[in-house]
Amino acid sequence: MARVAVVGVGAIGATVAAAAQDAGNELVLCARRSVERVVVEREQGGETVLDGPVLTEPSAIEEPAEWVVLAVKAHQTPGAAAWLSALCTPASTVAVLQNGIDHVERVAPLAGDATVLPVVNWCAAETVAPGRVRQRTALALAAPDGEAGAAFAALLGEHAEVSVGDGFAAEAWRKLCVNAVSGVMALAGRPAEIFALADVLDVARTMAYECVAVARAEGVALSDRDADDLIEWLLALPPDAGSSILTDRQAGRELEWEARNAIVSRLGRRHGVATPVSDTVAALLHAASDGV
Repeated sequence: MARVAVVGVGAIGATVAAAAQDAGNELVLCARRSVERVVVEREQGGETVLDGPVLTEPSAIEEPAEWVVLAVKAHQTPGAAAWLSALCTPASTVAVLQNGIDHVERVAPLAGDATVLPVVNWCAAETVAPGRVRQRTALALAAPDGEAGAAFAALLGEHAEVSVGDGFAAEAWRKLCVNAVSGVMALAGRPAEIFALADVLDVARTMAYECVAVARAEGVALSDRDADDLIEWLLALPPDAGSSILTDRQAGRELEWEARNAIVSRLGRRHGVATPVSDTVAALLHAASDGV
């Protein structure tokens, strides 16, 4: 049994915490707001009540954790610095469940000498009320090849599908493509059913093509076929399936536009790859988030 601290007990953080608890680990839940309890409605039915205390101040941490699951939004990472300082030692591993492709660069400066493990999440989950999360699909994660990735898979055991291998970079870029395209939902204020509109679908497909072109320029072997597959994955979602960036837009919160969208434009410019549709969507998301 390991001591697992989850920083950011939102949809994904709570879902991973439930899997860690099912695997027999001890939980410490770290959140910005106090809730009486955290409940995860499971995709196969039933619900799991998380056992760990919900702490709201890093000063309440009495001992470090072997594992830290960082599940705050990418732009909220600086705000988690005090939690990481209190929880991490050189023997700790920080599993970063965030959007984007620059997990290590973003988190390592805040984690001291702890190991930083980037993790890609493919589980659909949503917060339906304070302290209540609905897990829509199985917990499917990906981690890079190596000792830390294998240990993370072992930590969750049979309670998560953790793919560990040298194809992680491609998986991270596939997820980035989906996240980038999902920005269209936030701009339209509508869930996945928006992609049934032919013109919106054309925008989404063009964005996916731009994203995989930038990935190839970065040395990651993705093709237009990968982009088409990701669009088919989006089309297969339930019509009411949303995205965290849509939820944040509807709630009037700051948007995670930089890690999900602007990075495509920024890396495209570095490599001389044109990304006009992605540029436009990123700029509009920036405008929607500015001043929030």
